[in-house]
Amino acid sequence: MSSNLYIAAAEAESGKSLVTMGIMSILSRHVKRLGFFRPIVRIDGHHDHDIDLISKRLALPFHHDEMYGLTNSEALDYLQENKVDDLLTAILDKYKKLEGKCDFIVVEGTDFTGTLKPFEFDFNTRLANTLAAPVMAVVNGYGKSVTDVADAAQMTKAVLAREKVNYIGMVVNRANNKDIDAIWEVLVKYQVNNEIDFVIPELEHLQKLTIRQIRNALNAERIYGDEDVFDYDVNNFRVGAMSIEHLLKYTDNGCLVITPGDRTDVLIGLFMSLLSDNFPKIAGIVLTGGYKPDKDMMLLINGIKKLPVAVLKVDTDTFTTAMNINNIKPLLTPDNERRMAIALGHFDAHVESKKLIEKVSLTPSGVMTPIMFEYQLYERAKRKRKHIVLPEGMDDRILRAAEILLNRDAVELTLLGNEEDILKKADSLHLKLTGINIIDPYDNDLINDYSATYYKLRKHKGITKETARDVMYDVSYLGTMMVYKGHADGMVSGAAHTTQHTIRPSFEFIKTKPGFSIVSSSFLMCFEDRVLVYGDCAFNPNPNAEELADIAISSADTAAMFGIEPRIAMLSYSTGSSGKGADVEKVRAATKIARTRRPDLLLEGPIQYDAAIDPSVAQTKMPDSKVAGKATVFIFPDLNTGNNTYKAVQRSAGAIAVGPVSQGLNKPVNDLSRGCLVKDIVNTVLITAIQAQEA
Repeated sequence: MSSNLYIAAAEAESGKSLVTMGIMSILSRHVKRLGFFRPIVRIDGHHDHDIDLISKRLALPFHHDEMYGLTNSEALDYLQENKVDDLLTAILDKYKKLEGKCDFIVVEGTDFTGTLKPFEFDFNTRLANTLAAPVMAVVNGYGKSVTDVADAAQMTKAVLAREKVNYIGMVVNRANNKDIDAIWEVLVKYQVNNEIDFVIPELEHLQKLTIRQIRNALNAERIYGDEDVFDYDVNNFRVGAMSIEHLLKYTDNGCLVITPGDRTDVLIGLFMSLLSDNFPKIAGIVLTGGYKPDKDMMLLINGIKKLPVAVLKVDTDTFTTAMNINNIKPLLTPDNERRMAIALGHFDAHVESKKLIEKVSLTPSGVMTPIMFEYQLYERAKRKRKHIVLPEGMDDRILRAAEILLNRDAVELTLLGNEEDILKKADSLHLKLTGINIIDPYDNDLINDYSATYYKLRKHKGITKETARDVMYDVSYLGTMMVYKGHADGMVSGAAHTTQHTIRPSFEFIKTKPGFSIVSSSFLMCFEDRVLVYGDCAFNPNPNAEELADIAISSADTAAMFGIEPRIAMLSYSTGSSGKGADVEKVRAATKIARTRRPDLLLEGPIQYDAAIDPSVAQTKMPDSKVAGKATVFIFPDLNTGNNTYKAVQRSAGAIAVGPVSQGLNKPVNDLSRGCLVKDIVNTVLITAIQAQEA
């Protein structure tokens, strides 16, 4: 079994960062203590980009300085004295210090930008042998013919063979889309020793700069724009030296306009174009020459709220600024969730994770980290894609989450709302929603069927046909009816609606599963090394014993659904048989009911939280229990206790709370918090899709 992997690029501009990020993401699902190391880095007073990318994205618990061997200048000192062996020893010493803290380390080779450039690949192969690491080679396919790729692949393999490297495979990255099949034939023809090979085509989107990258590279001052606009892609840039009526002829979607800072006419004209439906939506404006709009002009533009554009100021002249922007290299950054989704979706589509894991002989660690859990959600959802409806089609967060889910190819989505308005909103946010379905509640072919169905289901409650039709114009009812009729597999809402508005339609006609008396909820609490289930923390204020048993059984099923072995603790202020009082008796009765209904479940109660989670306390209070000290599902006796506990744990222990996950419904409908983040929406949609698979 290997304990490391060396990723070595055969040449510059190979897109090695994408390959490394993709492989690290795959390994993070299988390795508890995963490490990352770079032998030589260019720091120059700043952190290495790839170390920051990997460590922040995967929340690695190491200091930046632990994850590299030498700086470029330190390596140069060794080379000038012809001390190559000493250089390798120095790198090995740093590596060994990190190795003691890890179960597996991915080593990313050098960048073809420093002093080693003339013999860089040879150096990386020698270093891989020094670290006893198998090598995955990365060949740059950009702008190359099939013959060029074949030559590069053969040359790379020749060097690896000469150096007697443990070579496990090759990635041809940034290949021409039309040549994919031909490149595969070449790789298969020259395969040796059961190597694994992958071909990743060029994706133009990953080569675009973002406004944030431009701001950081130019050290520009922000004049206007919220944080979201800094993740906009820049499709091209234009120099705005002409009058506004002429400049507008040359702008297009995603354009960055570079203009002298004293051209207030251009600034105002571009702002007006963003307010108009007749002009494309530019991504940003860079004001040059060190000029900043005066006080009155700043008052004017800051009075226009939430305009989707960034305005930056730099001190350099217009020509120099344009040249500087042209020289910026596009980079993956951990804070751009949208770009990361595109990159990882592209990688996953062309690299078979199972083959990679088998090749490096990894076995699952048995530990569930938040990163592992998140990727498990994506993997599970993608196995059998489900159709999820999102009623709040005009919410910015919903649209951003929808694009991420589409890029990861995890689910099929339908948005509810006016199609023209939704697409305009998406366009203004520079989002691409290719392949998404949109249904207008006031203009669709479903309304007659849906209103007739609703009337049939609710006429015993005094609903008229006219009222039934009016109800179906409500997006929560329309979305829920789509799920009821099987036109969608699940629904996620609540970003802009109350819990009651979201869930009430499902109470009316989706209803509870046979054998369950209530709909309940649970939170998936993601800690550093495990995921626990808390229920019910959102729906039921004061459940009786029968309902509490329902919550326990539903929460156990939720845990099992997401790969968590259910060991259920029925919580109370007393452990075992010592406590007295109505509250303890309710938990004791609920425990008995749940055991009778589901004798297969490991279940303990009443039990205190410390006895349920802490093995040392459990040894004292319930030494013979199969649940005490190792519970994974925690059932709270009432909503007051559950809601406060999950929030206290979330804030004080730094746990990530995913949910609430609805339980007990015949079909999945899940509620969002109105303060939810884009990531919360993504996770809830994935959970809903998995629930639909299980159903």
